[in-house]
Amino acid sequence: MKYFLGLDNGGTTTKAALYDAKGSEIGVASRDTRMLTPKPGFIERDMEEMWEANCGVIRDVLEKTGIAPADVAGVAVCGHGKGLYLWGKDGKPARNGIISTDNRAYAYPLKWREDGTEARAFELSCQHVMACQPVALLAWLRDNEPGVLDNIQWIFECKDYVRFRLTGEARAEITDYSGAHLINLHTRQYDDALLDCFGLKQIRGALPPLCEALDIAGYVTEAAAAKCGLVPGTPVAGGMFDIDACAIAVNVVDTRNICMIAGTWSINEYLRREPVTDGRVQMNSLFALPEYYLIEESSPTSAGNNEWFVRNLLPEARAEAKQHGRSVYDEMNAWVAGLPADAFVPLFHPFLMGSNVHPNAMGSFIGLNVGHTRAHLVKSVYEGIVFCHKEHLDKLLATRQTPPDCIRLAGGAARSKVWTQMFADILGLPVETAPVNETGALGCAIAAAAATGVYPSLSEACAAMCPAGERVLPDPRAHEAYQKRYALYRRINECLDGLWDEMRACVENE
Repeated sequence: MKYFLGLDNGGTTTKAALYDAKGSEIGVASRDTRMLTPKPGFIERDMEEMWEANCGVIRDVLEKTGIAPADVAGVAVCGHGKGLYLWGKDGKPARNGIISTDNRAYAYPLKWREDGTEARAFELSCQHVMACQPVALLAWLRDNEPGVLDNIQWIFECKDYVRFRLTGEARAEITDYSGAHLINLHTRQYDDALLDCFGLKQIRGALPPLCEALDIAGYVTEAAAAKCGLVPGTPVAGGMFDIDACAIAVNVVDTRNICMIAGTWSINEYLRREPVTDGRVQMNSLFALPEYYLIEESSPTSAGNNEWFVRNLLPEARAEAKQHGRSVYDEMNAWVAGLPADAFVPLFHPFLMGSNVHPNAMGSFIGLNVGHTRAHLVKSVYEGIVFCHKEHLDKLLATRQTPPDCIRLAGGAARSKVWTQMFADILGLPVETAPVNETGALGCAIAAAAATGVYPSLSEACAAMCPAGERVLPDPRAHEAYQKRYALYRRINECLDGLWDEMRACVENE
């Protein structure tokens, strides 16, 4: 029997999962890597540690499942988009990798917006500039760490670095690099005019050759095989940006539905045959299916905020639940289920790692009173995260001629029935969740099955390997109550807008 390995590299967690040709999950392994924060707003990781984590999870999943390495017919890798992973001319990482929640370069998009650089670049890239995109980070390195740029052999995105270590072949898979402000979306090629816009012409030779998501971009080397346990010569597909992989895993491979991913990032996306070129959406990129563009609204404002809440404000509840063989998340869901939609809970702004309203915005609870309990705060966090998704969704819906059939929800929130219902109630649309534990890894496995010819196309691989989802309908009364709270959430954002720069200045002066 043939099996397919999907590797998913998030900001701090690396996962490997094996699937058979029907999409059944055979086993999963994961390892964490350290998040390094040398300064406020700086978020990095050790690239060698990350590579070791990838080798470790491959070994772990092979050992756990008992699958023979020779039966792994193909591998594909996905990872967080944006950020920056640099390989040096000396044959090792040029510096720490920079994760997509990094905000050190926040001043560059502001400057480029004011001086017209972004508008000139938008004609080619069809994107607004974000502080975590490679162009902003490379400009920051040019101005602050010039020696690093002089040593660069290859400029990688997250998953392309991992694939490079597996195969020894430097490739730039197009879904990732088209979201990095480095590719002309009309020609599907690098464009020197873009680099000129940002003052980065010097890095042109360090951009790897482009490849497609379903190309075989190399084969596992002898050296990599010795570290990870795969057979030398195992084919490795180009892979994709993790948001493409998640869309594939929930079978969003046409224009009918919207994919929403509630993970560290709030990802909201749909497919379209032409890019949105009037500036109304944040990001257009090239999708894994070449006939489509991926239309995206996103920010690091989703379920990662909930993880912070659990880790920092509910440690005792988490420990107690574990002691009694329960999940703290089940208890949180029960707390939220006990409160009606119109309960007055504080309004939470999920800006702990970044924001969609202001580059310097920070997280906050507003409206606390003495009657509030942990349950009210948990509901506040759930709500605030969905409200932020809704802001992004509203921008996407304004660019569609027809409403979507449904929202296909993936990520941590999709595992909670209470939270999924809240998504439906706040968004006012049907929500479907697929019974998938690891959407990124499954999307990769599907891509590997198509790339190796087991299925003749990605769409046919999805039809065979994607499980059907459960549909949740919005409750009209709850939707009405949440609409009022959403309006208040938006109004508070407007009121706070003028304060964020002062708060950032206070943080930087500590």
